[in-house]
Amino acid sequence: MTRALIVVDVQNDFCEGGPLAVPGGADTASDITDYIETTLGRYDVVAATQDWHIEPGAHFSDTPDYKESWPVHCVAGTIGANPHPDLDTEHIDAFFRKGQYEAAYSGFEGVLAPEDEVPTGDLDAAAAPADPAETVSLDDWLRENDVDEVVIVGLTTDYCVRATALDAVAAGYDTYVIPELCAGIDRADTRAALAELEDAGVELLDL
Repeated sequence: MTRALIVVDVQNDFCEGGPLAVPGGADTASDITDYIETTLGRYDVVAATQDWHIEPGAHFSDTPDYKESWPVHCVAGTIGANPHPDLDTEHIDAFFRKGQYEAAYSGFEGVLAPEDEVPTGDLDAAAAPADPAETVSLDDWLRENDVDEVVIVGLTTDYCVRATALDAVAAGYDTYVIPELCAGIDRADTRAALAELEDAGVELLDL
């Protein structure tokens, strides 16, 4: 089995101090870093996803309902879209950006970020959309690396982790989620999301 770890949307705007802060977001970033450092040998590749919004339409709202519409967040090229500083990106092999012009909850909607753009913000990130003829999706990249098993962690359990895991199952990957390395927006929605994932064939792993 070739195994990938997928780190979903551990970005500044989803952690404490951001416009869509998830309770425990920063702690989750730190915990994922510790996990990667102690278990790196278990994974053949590590990928991460980023919300990377340019003009996502009704996904942004001045009067959000926090279900289908949200405050402005993770705008392409801004500090808010960068990985949280407590997430050590040293061992992340590739970043996939999603949601440029529409809501995109699943990492499988993302495309590979250019190699010369540093996702921690050390370089200015261009907001221009990628050329569709040259894009590499998360699924493309996983298959290029012969991955057949994915383990998913990150933010948020009830939205982007859920969507990424469901798409992973649909794409044929053996799919696992580590709930202790995720954080959700709403407790009830998080419980429902985890139950839905189990029903779909996702295995929930303990640390």
